[in-house]
Amino acid sequence: MFERPQSGERAILVHASPAGAPERSEREEFAELARSAGAIVLDEIVSARRKPNPRTFIGGGKLDALRESVEKHGAELVISSAELSPSQERNLERELKCRVLDRAGLILDIFAQRARSFEGKLQVELAQLEHLSTRLVRGWTHLERQKGGIGLRGPGETQLETDRRLLGHRIRVLNERLAQVDRRRSMNRRNRVRAEIPTVALVGYTNAGKSTLFNALTNAGVYVRDQLFATLDPTVRRLELPDGREIVLADTVGFVRDLPHELVAAFRSTLQEAREADLILHLIDASDEQRWQRVRQVNAVLRQLDADKVPQIRVYNKIDKVDRRPRVTHNRHGVGRAVWLSAATGEGVPMLLETIGERLRRETLHGVLRLDHSQGRQRAKLFELGAVLSETPQDDGGWDIELEMAEKDLRRFLKRENLAADSLRPVTGPATEPGPAVASN
Repeated sequence: MFERPQSGERAILVHASPAGAPERSEREEFAELARSAGAIVLDEIVSARRKPNPRTFIGGGKLDALRESVEKHGAELVISSAELSPSQERNLERELKCRVLDRAGLILDIFAQRARSFEGKLQVELAQLEHLSTRLVRGWTHLERQKGGIGLRGPGETQLETDRRLLGHRIRVLNERLAQVDRRRSMNRRNRVRAEIPTVALVGYTNAGKSTLFNALTNAGVYVRDQLFATLDPTVRRLELPDGREIVLADTVGFVRDLPHELVAAFRSTLQEAREADLILHLIDASDEQRWQRVRQVNAVLRQLDADKVPQIRVYNKIDKVDRRPRVTHNRHGVGRAVWLSAATGEGVPMLLETIGERLRRETLHGVLRLDHSQGRQRAKLFELGAVLSETPQDDGGWDIELEMAEKDLRRFLKRENLAADSLRPVTGPATEPGPAVASN
């Protein structure tokens, strides 16, 4: 075994993928990830191998070239863009005599550096332990393995079992603490629903300018820097729209290509703000040549979170870099679907606020719901949600309840309570005559 260095910033990147040689944009993003973690990139090696070597992932020729580069530059770290199995990491370390890290480990390291809040630190630690739990064997290869037979039993197996128990215990503790945080978040979301305050979530590819836009809208003073994952900790602020209506704006963690599943799982409670939002602002870097790939990757993560059905406004940021004017584009129904702006200069920000107000008005349902005398629990629930504007008792003991509610919350309520999806009638129609549900565009 080799002695691992204390620093480990001098790195060589290996661009490899089971699908062949990565594209230039993927290589550039991976290099930027490494620099964001504090690595000094000394050299980059591209592997076009389509069938990974089960022992080292890369082939023998690339391994020789990588070994020579490590020796030539005095590298302390090799970072692979491909996901490596624990045994592949161990074999590469043995061959190269330096530490080896894959892309998931690199992103976890960046998250560990950037987390500032209590919740963020818990989430990062949980993701790191989940990742480490499959790699415990690396730390104990210098000990004997249990072979069986008198005199042949070494301490290695016992130590591994001990470490697994300690890791398992810590993971359970972290999950319990995060469950408490999630309950508090859920309570805050319920309180916002009762107060009829819509939630708007900012999502987007990392470094698209989410924090800059968040500051431009709310003056929150969130840390901004031109680097990947500059901020991790979610921030929530109240914001008044031009029509006087209040909303809650939530800034979320930036997404990236092939976000490690450990992070998606650990940050699920944070990203829940996007899932429970009334409206999503999908921020897109208008100056990025790969922006359509980024859009697809963000939407893929939203599907993982079951947030792909939440209404979206696409916000094309950084128009000052591509010499475009601020504008709003509409769909065939006249609904604002995209806003072009610059968060850095403020151009187009008022247009975005107007479009948010317009979309929220369209996504709110206002109508009359008939409940019979046996549905007192459903009536109480609507009052608890703060959705009731007025009610009219009926001769049969039921109620006609006039309510106003976000469409997604009303649809969820009707489904949960086994009420017909078209139960809501227009306010203008007679309460006793059935009519179509109030539709939103």
